[in-house]
Amino acid sequence: MALSDLTVADCWAYRPDLTVPEDLHAFWERTLGAAPAAAATYEPVDTGLTQIRTFSVTVPGFGGEPVHGWLHLPATATGPLACVVEYLGYGRGRGLPHEKLFWASAGFAHLIMDTRGQGWSAAPGSTADAHRYPAGTVPGFLTRGVTSPEDFYYRRLITDAVRFAQAAQEHPAVDPDRVVVTGISQGGGLSLAVAALFPGVAAVMPDVPFLCDFPRAVRVATEGPYGEVAEYLALHRDQSGEVFRTLSYVDAAVLAPGATAPALFSVAMMDRICPPSTCFAAYHRYGGDKDVRVYEFNDHEGGEAHQQLEQLAWLHKLFGR
Repeated sequence: MALSDLTVADCWAYRPDLTVPEDLHAFWERTLGAAPAAAATYEPVDTGLTQIRTFSVTVPGFGGEPVHGWLHLPATATGPLACVVEYLGYGRGRGLPHEKLFWASAGFAHLIMDTRGQGWSAAPGSTADAHRYPAGTVPGFLTRGVTSPEDFYYRRLITDAVRFAQAAQEHPAVDPDRVVVTGISQGGGLSLAVAALFPGVAAVMPDVPFLCDFPRAVRVATEGPYGEVAEYLALHRDQSGEVFRTLSYVDAAVLAPGATAPALFSVAMMDRICPPSTCFAAYHRYGGDKDVRVYEFNDHEGGEAHQQLEQLAWLHKLFGR
């Protein structure tokens, strides 16, 4: 495996001049302005585990549509907890209730969001995306409604993600001043978008983030979902302008200057799915205090368990533990 993008030194120097839609803030204010249709619900789940309590979660997402998830709480915890809200990678659903136990084992509340319409790779999902799409959509999600910001799939998914962060803040077991958002790949891009759009976030931890610097990513990624856009435009040759305009509304690197919470990024320099230069584009434009862990010889798996320990130590320092 070799570099397929810029070197580390070139990534530190890479500062793209991204196009910001004039109505970006109005678009998201309008999208997020409607209050959720109902409160989140939490149903206890018997996993057979004795040290962690688990709940099946339903949160009203975009348009009030139900979005599922899991909430894990340490069984012996007392008092409001810091909460890690996790968004999932491309293709993943919420999976089984006992799969992701790291954060609850470390003493945090852990809220996991299912990904609407996804859940066919690695972990199943249970949240439908009821919206229809015109003919000509490339298999996958990056071209679903891609000619219109209003109809684009990721407008709905980012709204779901914001609603989960809000639900975490409102849960009685959670300290509302210590809500953290995180995720790998697609989940990393979602965490950046939420940090920019929801001021209640206390910290953000995006790992090898997807949804960043679309103009470059679509052109240089050699594997993964960015290729859906290139494949679409190879056929729809006259739609490049409107497609990249739509993508700019959900581009985490475009949204990043609006975030102010402390951030811990991770980037993998041999990443063929989320090119490291695009991750650094979001990092450089991020509006709050930030740090980054660079994994020079890793592909899209990034830091994996090593990065989890980095995150845990970083949160303990941030929250004074």
